[in-house]
Amino acid sequence: MRIIHPIARVLLGLIFFVLGLNGFLWFLKAPPLTGPAGEWQAAIITSHFIWFTSGVQVITGVLLMINRYVVLAIFVLAAVLANILAYHITIMPTTIAPALVALALWFVVAWPLRAYFSPLFVDKASINS
Repeated sequence: MRIIHPIARVLLGLIFFVLGLNGFLWFLKAPPLTGPAGEWQAAIITSHFIWFTSGVQVITGVLLMINRYVVLAIFVLAAVLANILAYHITIMPTTIAPALVALALWFVVAWPLRAYFSPLFVDKASINS
């Protein structure tokens, strides 16, 4: 695990960094999408929502690659991956394979850090005054 974890962390960071940059620079060309996928793409581009999601991906990708605030990056990427998976499950199930690879890498990176997430799973929160 000493070798696998850093490799998975850097690879996951690189994936999100490159794909996040693509949301700004459009260097990875893809064929035009049709149907609901095309409508979704048009909506996120015209509303500039793509800039927000791409920015989150770039920032978390850099954090993973430089090994800083990894727990925060993994936490944020959980939400990003949930949305990516929801998109692929509901709109484009034929292209889900890369999303599943990213999810597998996420689990490889997140599993050794699971102790940092345990405070999130509190039955009842109380405010200490």
